[in-house]
Amino acid sequence: MKTTINSVDASAGTASVTFEHDGITHTRDVNICRTAKGKFDAAATDARIADVARGVEVKIAAGAITNPLPAQEQNSPATK
Repeated sequence: MKTTINSVDASAGTASVTFEHDGITHTRDVNICRTAKGKFDAAATDARIADVARGVEVKIAAGAITNPLPAQEQNSPATK
């Protein structure tokens, strides 16, 4: 599982993360962690992202997360 943190929005309390595994790419927001004083906690956030990555990996293996269809196929009459 490869994870890439795309951005962190401290005001929204989220990090945009891309997960890649077995040819599947999945991007989602993950809640960030904060210290007791309310500051961004990078180490705890990294641990949370690792936890989410394990769940994403299981969902990919189960077929619950897949790559989206190309736009052309999504708009074809057969997929409506």
